Amino acid sequence: MSEVVVVTGIGGMGVVAARRLGNGRKLVIADFDGAKLASEAAALAADGFDVTSVEVDVSDRASVAKLVATAGGLGTLRALVHTAGLSPTMATGERVLQVDLLGTEYILEAFTSLVTQGTVAVCIASMAGYMSPLTSEQCAAFIKAEADDLLDLVGPTEGLDFGMTYCIAKRVNHLRVERYAGIWGPLGGRVASISPGIISTPMGQQEMSEGSTEQMQAQLDMSAVPRIGTAEDIGAAVQWLCGPEASFVTGIDLRVDGGVTAAIHSMGFGL
Repeated sequence: MSEVVVVTGIGGMGVVAARRLGNGRKLVIADFDGAKLASEAAALAADGFDVTSVEVDVSDRASVAKLVATAGGLGTLRALVHTAGLSPTMATGERVLQVDLLGTEYILEAFTSLVTQGTVAVCIASMAGYMSPLTSEQCAAFIKAEADDLLDLVGPTEGLDFGMTYCIAKRVNHLRVERYAGIWGPLGGRVASISPGIISTPMGQQEMSEGSTEQMQAQLDMSAVPRIGTAEDIGAAVQWLCGPEASFVTGIDLRVDGGVTAAIHSMGFGL
């Protein structure tokens, strides 16, 4: 039976992940932007990948179900890389929560039905999750909650700026990965997340130019690695987590941020 790799979101990180993991496998790429999706599928096919494209809105359970059905019909799920998401400059705070928080939840929830021995999911979160205002008690509640209760736990969003809703969404991603590691484990699967720092992708460049430019520059200045990150940095981490070398790794978040989060913690913030 064919091995299947699914990648949601075909921005810089998603394309790199697809190319690293999809060779010799059935590759399914999914995105909300149909035109961009078609363009990337054509480029992958021209390079010899056996690729299927699916338009998906990850914040819609029915849409996610169609993606799962397509992947399940192609073979055995080996890797799921969930990169689809919105940054603070791309949408309202409410939409960020729907896509980044609920979208990740719906993907992990729905793809549970395809998990077999050796299946791995990697969700792209963000170092911003380590800057969220959630208390330890709130974090415990987010781990235990059912999917339909997650937004209720966030509570009113009127007083939160877009950036803070993004931080909360990404922190909840970390927590739900811990939950699903326990659900996928008995089925033979593993679940992890990656928290990128400032990465030179189209989304990252947009945040640098339109978002909290001074704050992001300050984070780059405090980085232990004196450069901006690349999509290949994230792709390498994804490939390792999905490979046999990481067979004992699940339920964790891997920070690929050049040491920015560590620097912030060393100054006494975000602890």
